[in-house]
Formats: sequence, C-alpha cells, structure tokens
Amino acid sequence: MTEPLLIVVAGVVVVALVTVIAPRFNVAGPLVLMAIGLGVSLLPFFPPFVLDPEVILVGVLPPLLYSAAVQLPAIEFRRDFVPIAGLSVLLVVLSSVVLGLFFWAVIPGVGLALGIALGAILSPTDAVATSIAKRLGIAPRVVTTLEGESLLNDATALVLLRTAVAALASGFAFGDAVGNFAWGVFLALLFGAVVGWGNLRLRERVTNSAANTALSFTVPFIAYLPTEHFGGSGLVAAVVAGIVTGQGAARRFTPEQRLSDRVNWRTIELLLEGGVFLVFGLELKDIVISNLRENEGLWHGAWLALSALGIALAVRAVYVTGLIWVQGRRSRDLARHRWRVDAAQQRLDRFEDAYRNDPASLSGRADDPARAARRIGWMRSRIARTVADLDYYRDTPLGWRHGVVIVWAGMRGVVTLAAAQTLPRDGVTDRPLLIFVAFLVALLSLVLQGVTLPAVVRAVGLGGEGGEGPSREEQRALDAELRDAAVSALRSGSLTRRDGESFPAAIIDRAGSRLTEPPDEEATARVRDLLQLRLASIEVMRDRLNDLANDGRYSTAALRHALAELDADQISLELRIDDEDDD
Repeated sequence: MTEPLLIVVAGVVVVALVTVIAPRFNVAGPLVLMAIGLGVSLLPFFPPFVLDPEVILVGVLPPLLYSAAVQLPAIEFRRDFVPIAGLSVLLVVLSSVVLGLFFWAVIPGVGLALGIALGAILSPTDAVATSIAKRLGIAPRVVTTLEGESLLNDATALVLLRTAVAALASGFAFGDAVGNFAWGVFLALLFGAVVGWGNLRLRERVTNSAANTALSFTVPFIAYLPTEHFGGSGLVAAVVAGIVTGQGAARRFTPEQRLSDRVNWRTIELLLEGGVFLVFGLELKDIVISNLRENEGLWHGAWLALSALGIALAVRAVYVTGLIWVQGRRSRDLARHRWRVDAAQQRLDRFEDAYRNDPASLSGRADDPARAARRIGWMRSRIARTVADLDYYRDTPLGWRHGVVIVWAGMRGVVTLAAAQTLPRDGVTDRPLLIFVAFLVALLSLVLQGVTLPAVVRAVGLGGEGGEGPSREEQRALDAELRDAAVSALRSGSLTRRDGESFPAAIIDRAGSRLTEPPDEEATARVRDLLQLRLASIEVMRDRLNDLANDGRYSTAALRHALAELDADQISLELRIDDEDDD
C-alpha cells in the first residue's frame, strides 16, 4: 500500500512543479511531463508500469471534459457552433475513413473495420493546443474553435471506435452504424441536459460551499455512467451537463459556490491532465520493448506513424481550407444581412409606436398590454443579439492565416493514448503494433506541433491578436452599464436591506455617485446601512449582467470577469456585515 501511495504523492508534486516551471522556459508542460515519465521508466529499479485504459476513459476523461465545458465561452461557442460541429463530427469521420483505408492497404491482416477503428483513435485533437494558443495571444475566435472541437470530437471518435470494433465481430452495416451513432448522440444530449438541469436545481438549495462542491464532483459520472449503460456516449453527456451547469451557475449559485467550484475544479483539471501525460511517459518504454520483440525493430511502426500523422494533417488542411472559404463567403454577405436586420428594427419601431397609440386596433387585446410588451421586448432582444452576432463576424473574420493555425494546432493527446489500449485482445493480431503507432502519433504530434506552434503563429503574423481576458475598452463599457443599472435602482427606491426594510433617505442621499466605487473601510466600517445598500446594488448589477449575457454584446470573458468582481465584492461585504452583527 505504501508504494502506490508514494507514486501518487510524487506524481502530484511533479505535476505541480512542472506547471509552475515550464511556462518560464516557454515549454509546454505536457511535453515535460512525458519526458520525466520516460526518464523514470528507464531507471533500472523502476518496475514495468501499465495502467488500465478504463481508468482514463471512465475516471479521467468525464471530469476533464465536464470541467472544460463549464468554462466554455458559451456566446462565442453558439456563434461558431456550425464550424465547430463540422470539425468535431465531419472531420473526425472523414479522417477515420481515410486513415482506415490507408491501414487496410499497407498492413497485412488488418481489415477495413479495424483500420477505421485505428483511424478513429488517431483522429481527435487534444485540448493542450488550446492552452498553448491562449499563451500565444491568438485571436479568441480561433481559441474558441479549437476548444470546442477538442471537447466534442473525443466523443465522436469514441462512438466511431465502438461502432468499428463491434463490426469486427458482426460485420459492417452502414445503416446500423449510422443508427447506432445517432442513438448514442441522442441519448447523450438527453441525459446530459437532464443531469445538468438537476445539478443546478439541487445545488442551488445546498448552501454549504464545501458540500456543494463535493456534489459537483459527482456530476460528470452521473451523466456518464447511465448514458454508457443505455448505449449512448457518456463523454458527450458529461460535456452537455457541463455546458448546462456553466450557463446556469451565474443565476443559481452563490458567489461562494462559484468561487469554490472554480478553484477546486481548476486543481482537479491540472492533476488529471498532467497525470495522464506523466503516465504516458511511464508506459512508453514497455510499448517500445514490446514492438522490438514482436516486430524486430521500430522502423515499421515509425513509418506507419509518420505516414498516418501526415495523412491526418493533410485531410485536416483540406477540410479547414473549405471551412475558411465558406466563412469568407459568409463574411461577404454580412452587409446584406445587416440591412435586413435594420429593416426589421425599423418595422418593430413602427409597430411599437402604433401599438402605443391604439393597442386594440393592432392586437385586438387592449386589455393585455403586459403580454404585448413582453413580445416586443423579446423581439428587441432577438434583434439586438443578431446585431451583436453580425458585429462579431465582421470584427473577427477568419482568414487563411487563422486556418494555418487551426490546422497546425490539431494535436493528438489524451484520448488517443487511452483509446488505443481499448483495442480488443481477441481477433486483433497486430495489437502491439497498432498501439505503438497510436502512441507514436500522439508523441510526434505533441512534440513536432507543440514545439513549433509558436513559430508558426509568428510566421503567419497572428501573435498578440487576443488574450485570455477581455479588452479594457470592453470591460469599461460593461462596468458602465452595471453602474447605470445600480444608480437607476437607487433613484427608484427599490433597494432594500437583507431583512426587507427600506433604507433611510439620508443613506440614499449619502451614497449618490459613490454607490459602485470600492467602499472606504475607515469611513464605512461601522456604517451598516451603507454596506447593505452596496450589497443590494450588487444584486441589481448581477441581474443586469445576466440580462446582458443574453444579447451577445459582450464577450464571455468580459461577462465572467465582471461576475467575478461582483462575487468578490459581495463576499467581502457579507463578511463585514456579519462581523458588525456579531459586534
């Protein structure tokens, strides 16, 4: 028992130290972890290390994908869902088929079904590229595309792998394969949405932050396990549950719950992802030895891996070229779409003016002005969101330089490593060779593409286009909207204490324009009403922030930054108010 515990403790320490040190030398942490794992495995006293792939597929991937989905920039993801879905589904299927034909042709004894299975293992990209791209300052739209692709294509590849492996035993039927694929995705969407909704409703009633976060650790597995049991894609279900949770957290969770989730899930994500690459390095020696013993050398597997990586990149380049061309045509039509939206806005303005003058003549329901006002408000919200979307496409066009980065950032990683070892032992005569090819493709991809991606970004001139956070101009504009909402609520007299009582008029007058400024501790430490007034204003600003999240005028990064500031202010104020209550 002591030895495994020491290995786990040492692994946690190594992952933490590499995470801190690697960025200082501008080196990707996963590459360093693989090198460390390989170095340790070469020590004469270190025993052979083999990890059950089910540990990664069931124990690691669901929480990793769930954590990433919770933080997914939903607004940008919605805007580019079609190209992301194409990269995640169509490109994976196309790459799997082309690679399957290649393996079928060059490896004796490998049938088409097994070749497609290996192609599905090599097709999905890894989220490592996203972290590298963020550090390089690549345009946020490219980062969102890479992030969304890496979230969804894992599930596509594993469903395709399952279908191909089943075909090994029962034969391949195109109709059955498509039906199984569609059924798996449908179940995943259904279970994931239900689990995500139930997660929000349950956890909003659990006020203890530690207990609340503990419940969140079970969510990806609650989504994964029943979906897999009924034949669906558990990984897609975990992703859907994460997206639903991420979008509802701002409205349903407390600031303490959001802060606890953010810190704890970031720690889990760090340890799990780092641990996978460390394990990969530890297993590499035994994989190489197995191929040396069975294939009398490494050249056969090496040229297969190099060829497969080249084919995968070529297919990706062709697909992304078509994608960029389609996006270019769409950009040229923006002016026409904007004209239609402006015309719709003018018609709505005329309708609203006419309705105000004579409601009965337009709706026949003069006794229901609230219903008409809701419909007009809904239409205005849709138009505002469409305008914001068109402005987004206009301001962040995708060109050939972005396409080059999207192609080269398509690295293979965690899923390829784990899925390769799930190939059945019975009926697959070249299993060690196929596993070696998959591992070598992942290694070459991470090393060649990961190390050279910064140079590629500099060569096409895209460095510094964006970053992880919102721009100062956007953040200032959003802060101004939140302050306006708070001031309006102050002037209307709708703000109340936590016990529901109104604030004294003197306190309202004193607050004035200082309402949304950071409170001066010396001046307000003992002014309980002023602290509660600011707390009430934060609730107004958060409500306004949730409304702004629906119209698409601000990026997800800006909205989350503002929410984090409001949460920090609220936690600080509640602590000070509670201290005064104790006094």
